[in-house]
Formats: sequence, structure tokens, C-alpha cells
Amino acid sequence: MSLTTYYTYSFEKLEVYQLARKFRVEIKKLTRSFPSDEKFELTSQIRRSSSSIATNLAEGSGRASLKDQAHFTNISFSSALETIDHLTYAFDMEYINEELYSYFRMKDDAIIQKLNSLYKYQIGSTSDLKSKFRNDSNP
Repeated sequence: MSLTTYYTYSFEKLEVYQLARKFRVEIKKLTRSFPSDEKFELTSQIRRSSSSIATNLAEGSGRASLKDQAHFTNISFSSALETIDHLTYAFDMEYINEELYSYFRMKDDAIIQKLNSLYKYQIGSTSDLKSKFRNDSNP
């Protein structure tokens, strides 16, 4: 059996991309247990938003400037936030229990933190995406 050698692109080396890839797969597996009447609603929405995190990192890496790349990192960040809402809805509807909610929420939060760091690097600034959404009562 021969192994094909292919080029590894820069986005594939990013830890945040690798986490987002795994997260997308785990979300897809999770949603297999959702009710069939959610197939075209919540199931589809959470799969798309979680997939969009990795997809936009890949697409953004092909942009010439760091500023353009940062735009796609911002979209990835927004998709991660959207996924939080879908997870919360799944919990509220009792499609997932608190343990699963916490597990996926923590994974998403870790991705969000790394997206924040990547964005700061890309724009060459100390400002970040998360500060726009941070509640003053949170540390």
C-alpha cells in the first residue's frame, strides 16, 4: 500500500482548525440522536454553524492579507457563537442533557479563545473579538 504525499496548507497546522474539525464531527454525531422533525431545523442549523468554524478558517487562509484573513476569522468566531445558541436550544428542548451541554460548550469556548488569539495576531492589535461581546460581570 502506497501513501500519497500532498501539501499541508498553513490553516491545517493551526490548532484552532484541528479543534474545529473535531468539533464539527462530534456535533454531527450528536445530532444523529435529535428528533427527526428537527432534521431541517435545529439539526441542520447546528451542523452548518459548527462546520462554518473550520470552513471559514480554511477559506480565509487563502486571502492575501492578514486583514482579509481576520475577516474570515471573525466569521468563524460568529459561527462559534451561533453554535452556542443552538446548543442552548437543544438543551432547552431536552435533546441533550446538562452533561452533554457542558461538554460541547467547553469545547466551543476553547475554540472561541483560540479564534480570539488568532484574530488579535491577524490584525496586529491588542483588541479582540470577545471584548465586543463580554458582559462586564464576567472576568
